[in-house]
Amino acid sequence: MRLSDLKPGETVIVTKILGHGAFRKRVMEMGFVKGREVKMILNAPLLDPIKFKLMDYEVSLRKAEANLIEVETLDEWRRHAEKIDKWKTGHHDDNEYSEDDFRKDKIINIALIGNPNCGKTSLFNIASGAHEHVGNYAGVTVGAKSGSMKYKGYKFNIVDLPGTYSLSAYSPEELYVMRYLNHEMPDVIVNVVVASNLERNLYLTTELIDMNRSMVIDLNMYDELEHSGAKLDYEQLGKMLGVPVVPTKASTGWGVDKLLDTIIDVYEMRQKDVRHIHIKMRQDIEAGVKAIKDLIKSDATISQKFSPRYLAIKLLEGDPEADNILREAASYKQISERREIEAANIEKALNEDVNSAISADKYGFIQGALAETMEGGAIEEAKSTKIIDAIVTSKVFGFPIFLAVMFVMFWATFQIGSYPMEWIESMVGWISGLISERMAEGPFKDLLLDGIIGGVGGVIVFLPNILILYFFISFMEDTGYMARVAFIMDRVMHKMGLHGKSFIPLVMGFGCNVPAIMSTRIIESKSSRLITILINPFMSCSARIPIYVLLAGCFFPNYGGLVFFGLYLLGIVVAVVTARLMRRFWLKTDETPFVMELPPYRMPTGKAILRGMWSKAQQYVSKMGGVILVASIIIWALSYFPRYDISEVPESYRRTILADMPADIKTNSTPENLDKLILNSYQQENSILGHIGKAVEPIVRPLDFGWKTTVSLFAGAAAKEVVVSTMGVLYVGDDDADLISQRLVTPSKLTGQPPFTPAKALAFMVFVLLYFPCIATLAAIARETESWKYALFSAIYNTGVAWILSFFVYRIALLF
Repeated sequence: MRLSDLKPGETVIVTKILGHGAFRKRVMEMGFVKGREVKMILNAPLLDPIKFKLMDYEVSLRKAEANLIEVETLDEWRRHAEKIDKWKTGHHDDNEYSEDDFRKDKIINIALIGNPNCGKTSLFNIASGAHEHVGNYAGVTVGAKSGSMKYKGYKFNIVDLPGTYSLSAYSPEELYVMRYLNHEMPDVIVNVVVASNLERNLYLTTELIDMNRSMVIDLNMYDELEHSGAKLDYEQLGKMLGVPVVPTKASTGWGVDKLLDTIIDVYEMRQKDVRHIHIKMRQDIEAGVKAIKDLIKSDATISQKFSPRYLAIKLLEGDPEADNILREAASYKQISERREIEAANIEKALNEDVNSAISADKYGFIQGALAETMEGGAIEEAKSTKIIDAIVTSKVFGFPIFLAVMFVMFWATFQIGSYPMEWIESMVGWISGLISERMAEGPFKDLLLDGIIGGVGGVIVFLPNILILYFFISFMEDTGYMARVAFIMDRVMHKMGLHGKSFIPLVMGFGCNVPAIMSTRIIESKSSRLITILINPFMSCSARIPIYVLLAGCFFPNYGGLVFFGLYLLGIVVAVVTARLMRRFWLKTDETPFVMELPPYRMPTGKAILRGMWSKAQQYVSKMGGVILVASIIIWALSYFPRYDISEVPESYRRTILADMPADIKTNSTPENLDKLILNSYQQENSILGHIGKAVEPIVRPLDFGWKTTVSLFAGAAAKEVVVSTMGVLYVGDDDADLISQRLVTPSKLTGQPPFTPAKALAFMVFVLLYFPCIATLAAIARETESWKYALFSAIYNTGVAWILSFFVYRIALLF
């Protein structure tokens, strides 16, 4: 509730002043402080300004100013008093308290901001208990993540913002962070900096200081600075910056409590190191900043929300977001003209452009501050990092090592994952048998066995394979090797018209295309980002693994790892060719230089890797409980209806099925069971799903795909894992992978051909690798490109490529 919302006669208690710098100071001096009782008297005839009464005197505020003061009613304030007393005395249970149990002044909104790879997300996970993905390379956090925690009578609402090197509208991350800080106005900013790379990290700090916001510096990875032999007087550094500095080790949680205590002290305005300083620059720059700042300060609608000095510096730098903020101001034209004059004066006086001059002065300030507070000089890169880089990024060993790592990853996914897969298969079979024995016959039993267990159960067995794949990807990210992959692949990516940064989303696509497409936000170039988005679905995501495991295990049991490797390699090749064609004929310009941080190698903790694997397991299981479950039920229903009776089955069809039936089944089955098998086959072929498959079958007939195969491909639109569950429902009506495999290789008595052959299996796997992405991926493409036309293009183009390459693979495989 804001002070501007009051009606005449209402009385409230002030809880927070949301405004900026000078405005906060002015209204607090007038008596609008936390805990103060304020009564609304009346509105002016034109409804603005508003008259209030406090401390036995009357004062008027404009509605815009009153809107920056948070308040609570007297009843709310009193209702919370008892809860707060319990917190202070320690007689409380965290689980007892909800958002409503805290007074507004006891809720602290915190924004985590820092360079990419600075440990923000690790800190966020420890502080809030969330389980966000943590990786040792730039761009892991591609959107704001929010969480909360309770600590010493306060509720912390924490937002983990994307990593950014500066507050400029250069990339989507930087623009997002700028707009968040400008419009959301968090109570305290926690600026996370890497202790072992202070000079680079503190540049962002200088920009935050310009904003004049309540802030705490989290000196993260402090152990790396200690191990380097350098010594930092961080308390003195905090006094020089006017911002308290707290050392932490977010990976272990060391120092986090001290950080939280400092946040409370800053919020309550009792931290002694807090003061507003100006990052002093050369006289010519300062003169230009002052001239623009004075014009901005004259417009109260701007200066009470934004620091005039911050906006003046950004305008001199030509930042478009600062220009957008001021565009609606009455004095915009005058400010804009002054900006052009002052920028020209600075460039003439210093003989360099304004951006480089401001950056140089800020780095000069940082160097001076570190010279006074740090001993030991520049921190040298760890010897182990140099030694490892000399091998993994060398011309001779770089590519072979990368290809070997990829092969081992796919081999382990297939080979090691087969053991737990068998255990899960046994469990699913036991559950299926239990239901089959104890439930009465009927549609509901059929739904459970054939729809739910046959669908979801046929997919859950592949969970170990997916976890193994994510283990390798997480390990490469956490150690820092993923960034080296981008480094060694830059030349290859440049040949595609992209650059090394594009490789990270592509490798992430091996896990899931949706977060991989979202991670393309780390790419500054719009055209490179768009191309990377459109080729990402060619990266074989983990959802396709169940299909590969089933068919490769069935037809190529001794070459499973090689088949996996070949499929993934084919996806990469198609992506390369597609990207090159797009750059050559469509998106010809908008290249950007390859600029990317190569972080030091770090040994990931087992906890971090297990947390990442558990997070992916949760996502996969929830996917089975959502999309895959619904899709499996729909597929079952389409194959189950309309219902037929055995008397409706033509005699000619009965003779055909019996002729094709294995002799041992006919011998060991009762007449009732034979009728059931015949009816089930007739039911599938004449169901709604069967008619859909037959209608589309002519399109894929050159690939030798039957109607059942076609239907399973359509089901993959929901999620690629559904392809296996659909095959289970259509071919055997069971989730048992062994039964599915056995059915796929068993020749028909009539045609002499099994449903699948090695050649057809290869063509089918290639088709699954390349054809249209799942609905979630298409939605991600539309969201990131802000247009559904790109999602439609992806669906049509990918399916066309899949048909062509599958046709050639099938015809070539027939020759062997």
